[in-house]
Amino acid sequence: MSLLRDTALADAFDHGSGRYDRLVSLNPGYHAQLRRSARRLGLPDGGAGRRVLDLGCGTGASTAALAAAFPVAEIVGVDASAGMLERARAKHWPSGVRFVHAPAEELRRAGVHGPFDAVLAAYLFRNLTDPDTVLRTVRGLLVPGGRLAVHEYALGGRRADRLMWDAVCRGVILPLGTVTGDRTLYRHLWRSVAEFDTVPAFGARLGRAGFEDVRVLPLPGWQTGITHTFVGRRAAGETDGAR
Repeated sequence: MSLLRDTALADAFDHGSGRYDRLVSLNPGYHAQLRRSARRLGLPDGGAGRRVLDLGCGTGASTAALAAAFPVAEIVGVDASAGMLERARAKHWPSGVRFVHAPAEELRRAGVHGPFDAVLAAYLFRNLTDPDTVLRTVRGLLVPGGRLAVHEYALGGRRADRLMWDAVCRGVILPLGTVTGDRTLYRHLWRSVAEFDTVPAFGARLGRAGFEDVRVLPLPGWQTGITHTFVGRRAAGETDGAR
C-alpha cells in the first residue's frame, strides 16, 4: 500500500473525524503525553503575551494540551482536514484560541503569519510530502530564539521498537480501523511510522533545517522508543522576512 498524501490524506481524516477522539481515548497516556510535549516549549508566565502555532491540530487534542500549559497565550490551530477542524471548533476554548483550515504547506496563503514564540506539531511531519520545506517555513515563522516541539511517532532504531509498533498495529490499530470503516487511514498510520525517519534521522533533519540545540526527549509508557518529543530552537540572532 502506498502512503496517503495531501488531499487523499485529508479526505481520509475527514471520513474518520467523527470517531477519532473515541479511538485515541483508548490509547493510554495519549493526552498526558501531548501535555508533556507542550510544556517542553517552556514559555513563561502561562504564555502571557505569547503567540503559539499548533500545526496539524486535528480535533484539538494538541490545542487543549497547549491551552492547559499556556492558558493565556494566543493559540492558532491549523489543519488540512475540514472534518477534524469541525470537531475541534465544536469544543469549548479560551478566547485566545482560533482555528484555520489550511495544509501545512500553505500557511501564508491561508493568512497564517508570524512571528510565533513557539510551534507545536503533533503527529504531522511523517504525513507530509515535503517535511524539509515545512520545517524551514516553521523556522521562519518563529521569533529569534523561538522553539519548535515535534511530538511524533518516530522509532528509536532498536529492533524491539519496530516489533512493538508492528504488534500494536496488527493487534489493536488495524482491527479498530476495520470495525469503524477507517482501515485505509489506520493502515496508513502503521506504514507512515514504519517508513518515517528513525529518531536520529529526524533529529538530523531538524539540524539541516536550521534548528539549533536539538534535543530528543523520551515519552513514558508503552510508547517508549516509539513516540518522542523533538525540541529545537531558532537561532537567537537570526532574522529574516519569512513572516
